[in-house]
Amino acid sequence: MATIASVDHKSTGFSAGSLLAPFRAVGRFMIAFAEASPQMRALNRLSQMSDAELSAKGLTRDGEVRRILGGSAAL
Repeated sequence: MATIASVDHKSTGFSAGSLLAPFRAVGRFMIAFAEASPQMRALNRLSQMSDAELSAKGLTRDGEVRRILGGSAAL
C-alpha cells in the first residue's frame, strides 16, 4: 500500500526568487561580457594547446600567459 502526501502552499505572488532575479541577470551579463573579451578567447585557445605543441613553436605556457595578459598577469 502506498501513501501520498502533498503540501499546498498558497502563493502570495512575491518570492525571494523575484528579488534575486535582477542580480542573477546582472551576474550572467558580467560573465558573458568577460568571456567575450579577446584576452579570454586567447587564454581558451592557449589552454587547448598541449605543452608539446607550445614547445614545437618555441613558446612556454608562462610566457604566453604573460604576453596575453600583459601587466595584469602579475595579479
